[in-house]
Order: sequence, then C-alpha cells, then structure tokens
Amino acid sequence: MEQKTAFEIQELTSDEYVLSMGPQHPATHGVLRILLRMDGEVVVNLQPDPGYIHSSIEKICENRKYDQVMPYTDRMDYLSAVSYNLAYALAVEKLMGLEVPNRGRHIRVILAEMNRIMSHLLWFAAYGIDMGALTPIWYAFRERENLITLIEMQTGNRLTHHALRIGGVKNDLPTGFVEGLNKFLENFNDMVDEYEALFIDNVIFKARTKSIGVLKKENAISYGVTGPNLRASGCDIDLRKLAPYSGYENFSFEVCSEKNGDSWDRCKIRMNEMRQSASILRQAIDTLPEGEISAKAPKIIKPTPGGCYAKVEGPRGEVGAYVVSAGTDKPYRVKFRSPSFSNLSALNEMCAGVKIADLVAIMGSLDIVIPEIDR
Repeated sequence: MEQKTAFEIQELTSDEYVLSMGPQHPATHGVLRILLRMDGEVVVNLQPDPGYIHSSIEKICENRKYDQVMPYTDRMDYLSAVSYNLAYALAVEKLMGLEVPNRGRHIRVILAEMNRIMSHLLWFAAYGIDMGALTPIWYAFRERENLITLIEMQTGNRLTHHALRIGGVKNDLPTGFVEGLNKFLENFNDMVDEYEALFIDNVIFKARTKSIGVLKKENAISYGVTGPNLRASGCDIDLRKLAPYSGYENFSFEVCSEKNGDSWDRCKIRMNEMRQSASILRQAIDTLPEGEISAKAPKIIKPTPGGCYAKVEGPRGEVGAYVVSAGTDKPYRVKFRSPSFSNLSALNEMCAGVKIADLVAIMGSLDIVIPEIDR
C-alpha cells in the first residue's frame, strides 16, 4: 500500500479533495510537486514537495579542493551563476585574508549585474507563458541574447559561466566587450518601458495579479523571504546597500521597493531593478580602474582553521555561502543559503483562499529556481 504524507491523510470535508500539481507541471518551473487541499476551485492550503532532483552539491564540494568547488556553484541557480560564484569566493577569501584588486572587484560587479538583468529577463519571459502570453518571450530573449553573447566573450560560457576565481576573476574584459555593453545600455531602459506597456501594465495582467497572493511584511520576514519578494512587501533590504561587498558602496543606485506585497508589486520590483542594474553597469564602465584582475593566491589553497559566512544580493534574494576550514586543501563543510527555498516556504501564506488559476500567477511572481532548492 502506498504510504501517504501527513498532509494527505488530514480529515477532509465532503466538499474537499487533495490534488497533486506536478512534479511534471510546467508552471512549477522545474521538478516540483505541490500538494493542494482544494474545496472546489478554491485552495484551502498547500504543501510544496521538493527533492526530486537533489544533486548533493554541498557534499560534493566537501570532497573537492577549494578551487575545484567553483564550477559546482554554477549549477545551483543556473540563471544566476555569478551570484553563487561570488558568495563562495568571498567566503574563502575571508578565510584566507585575501584582498581582491579593484579592477577584479569592478569586473565582478559588472558580471553580477549583467547576470541579474539576464535572470529577470528570463523570469519575464517564463511568467508571460505562465499567464498565457507568448509575446514577452520574444522581446525578453532579444535583449538577453545580447548579454549572453557579451558574457560568453568574457567567460567562454553562455549559462554556467564559471566566471570567478578565488582572489578575482577568470579573465580580463576582452576587446570589444565595453563597446558592446555600452551599445546594449543605450536603449535598454526604453526596452523595459516596452515590456511594461506590453505586459505588466496590461489591464488583463493587472486583474490577475493586483491584490493576488498578498504577503505581508511581518510574514515575509518570519519566513526568511528575501530579495524582490521581500522588498515588494515594504521592506527595503538590499545587501548591496545594507552590507556592501565588491565595492558596491561606490555606486549610486536606488533600492526598489513597493508596499502592497501582491503579485503585481513583485513584478514591478523586477522591472525597476533592471533599470537600476543598467545604471550600475554604466557607472562601473565609466569608473573601471586599471591594474590586476586577481590577487596572487597560492596554488594549493589551505585556509587557516575556522568558519566564514559570506552573502550577496542575488536576483532572487540573499545567496549565502558558509565554508568551514580544517586547515586542509578541501573544505570541511560547505553550506549554501538559497533564497528560493525560503521564498517557496511562504507560498501557503499567499495562496490560502485563492482560486487554483491564481496559484499559477502567484508561483510565477516568486521567481523560484528548483535546482537551488534541491541542491
């Protein structure tokens, strides 16, 4: 007899039933199962059921040398590989007391903000499909392809970039990179305006997202929600401002926040964040210093015994890396803090009492990436 979960054996009323959404459902953005307790078309409560693609990356990292870990960090949030590269690199560099040269820090910021825009563009494209609009994917991928081409010039890869190294970055900016990025930035804000007019400000889209999936500020904080989903609830926490790293304190930008905490506000946050990322990129290009791109790290990395946690502001929220050294050439423990895991935990708080069609709109507004949950 198939064993049932505690959720499935809860006493149901005569009008209630349990529905399994996924793990193959396209709107779950990966291999995720959501158990729904339904009363007709209304969601009574739900329980996310991840774990279908668990890759044991953290345990793999504990069996690799420090510099061999970096490629694995690409595979968790494959839409924002640089964020995980950076969090891990910062943690190991703190353990080693290694100072990254200014040019290397600048290039890290450029790659991270490019990755942020790329991630938000793919979210915009996928969310359009979730909501029954196919046009956004053609608009978003038009701009995203330009950024992918540029980041491929610098790193050699289009998705899992493997861009950073402990102590700095893999490569200096190649010939034509700055010119290509400047050309992209010339009219990017106009493109974001176009996205909003096409989709975000559409009367049908507003009807499906405004006042839907409301997450109150206090609930968002209690669940550990971070990033755009937290800032949409009125909490203007951004690690680039609150705890600057890689020289973010030298750049002028606004922390994007809203106050209603609904699905539409979460969308507006990401639109505005792309504009702010473009502003940071312009500043980083204009102030790019000369010099070395990496510190001189030892060939065999053996940090002194101890532990260190480093955190960065990824496209989905706080990306953290906790690394423990035992004084050997391999980390004793590696633990990553993935924002999608905490953000997903608040889903039931947002979905109780909504229609099942609203669940898709709420899920898409969270912008989760399953491999960083099932890491």
